[in-house]
Amino acid sequence: MERSIIISGFGGQGVILAGKILAQAGMNHGLEVTWLPSYGPEMRGGTANCTVVLSDELVGSPIVDEATALIAMNLPSLDKFEQTIAAGGHIVVNRSLIDRQVDRTDVNAFYLDMNEIARDEVGNPRAINMVALGAYVKASGTLPLQVVKDTMAQSMRESGKEKFIEMNERALDAGYNAL
Repeated sequence: MERSIIISGFGGQGVILAGKILAQAGMNHGLEVTWLPSYGPEMRGGTANCTVVLSDELVGSPIVDEATALIAMNLPSLDKFEQTIAAGGHIVVNRSLIDRQVDRTDVNAFYLDMNEIARDEVGNPRAINMVALGAYVKASGTLPLQVVKDTMAQSMRESGKEKFIEMNERALDAGYNAL
């Protein structure tokens, strides 16, 4: 089994953190992983994406030509990466910021109002990245949700942000349950 996921959006949407947590969760689940972040020089508003590869065998390269999944947090991300997803792959779309459908018919598309879910159900619009990650976990079935939750909590504790654990757990659940 090998899964490669592109998470992409604006800087400030938590794209890099979501990818880092997904990669660490894969390691915690006993998988081989790579995590390759890419972002512009802007702190907020610029572009950001990362590629995570999860595999039960050694990963040869963090560079992926044809990913098995895309989490598109904004329209430029969907426009840029939609065609790079393998047939049969998954595309999780933030319908709050993307006003079009996925053009391809050979992929599985999932649409969520991520901004509204983060704001209204979780109570914090900055939790959009965990909403997206929860949705991906449900769509792909690659990792158990509890492994991702435990990894997120570990990451928050290590960075001194324990106060965000409960909110991020709610966001992961909300994204997971929205599908």
